[in-house]
Amino acid sequence: MGRLVDGKWVKSSVITSDESGAYDRVPRSFRDTISSNHSKYQPESGRYHLYVSYACPWAHRTLIYRKLKSLESHISVSVVSPDMLEMGWTFDQSIAGATGDDLYGLNYLQEIYLKADPKVSTTVTVPILWDKKTQTIVNNESSEIIRIFNSEFNELTGNHEDFYPEDLADKIDELNEFIYSNINNGVYRSGFAKTQEAYESAVTKLFTSLDRVEEILEGQKYLLGDRLTEADLRLVPTLLRFDCVYVTHFKCNLKRIKDYKNLSRYVRDLYSIEGIKETTNIEHIKRHYFYSHDDLNPYRIVALGPSEIF
Repeated sequence: MGRLVDGKWVKSSVITSDESGAYDRVPRSFRDTISSNHSKYQPESGRYHLYVSYACPWAHRTLIYRKLKSLESHISVSVVSPDMLEMGWTFDQSIAGATGDDLYGLNYLQEIYLKADPKVSTTVTVPILWDKKTQTIVNNESSEIIRIFNSEFNELTGNHEDFYPEDLADKIDELNEFIYSNINNGVYRSGFAKTQEAYESAVTKLFTSLDRVEEILEGQKYLLGDRLTEADLRLVPTLLRFDCVYVTHFKCNLKRIKDYKNLSRYVRDLYSIEGIKETTNIEHIKRHYFYSHDDLNPYRIVALGPSEIF
């Protein structure tokens, strides 16, 4: 594993920490958008391509949106191997479900970043929203890609379903911040902590926050009542990985999602949605985490369980 520094691959740990030993996530590096009035990137069928990993919860969001917003015939996709090793994400196709690089036949995801900028300094992450016309990266921040998918291709697809409605936007933003800081990133802050104090702080916040979500879901189907929103679609990829990976691999073992009455029902309900079930690949998820993080699991033993996940 590693990152690009001035266009050169530098091997390093995926775990980036601050002085206290707490995990410190590196911000994404490409942050443009697509819109009908954009000077460079307009919505067009067949123009854009998505690079993803089935294992990655951030990339999973974009796959869910691609399905739910009827974008599958308009935005093509390549799936990397779940194994992220010394050269980072690869296009190796030896594991079922990995597609290779459908555009350029490259070997490593880092080469996509270098096509966009030969001198780039960045972590090499998924998802990537790629523009085939200008052959560059439009955006590699999942929260922004799903906003693009939510609204900017509506006239092309005829799908006007809105997961970020104006009347709920403030509440969605508030939930997103709470869930990202304490749950989406909280599992990583627990698993990648390098001191006991950093771990205990993160895992305590994580489960306090899960307890809060359990309370929110009492008597209602989704986080904001009976309406499926972006807040749900940002939370569910983390919950889908929780019992099969995070409980053991990231030491998030105070409870399982299965142990929560409302959260377990909520995950089952969301998993029954076609766009979520079809984009969830448990084999890639388990293989990636247990096999790729040799700092945490040096013998790369992939856990067999749990026997029941949802």
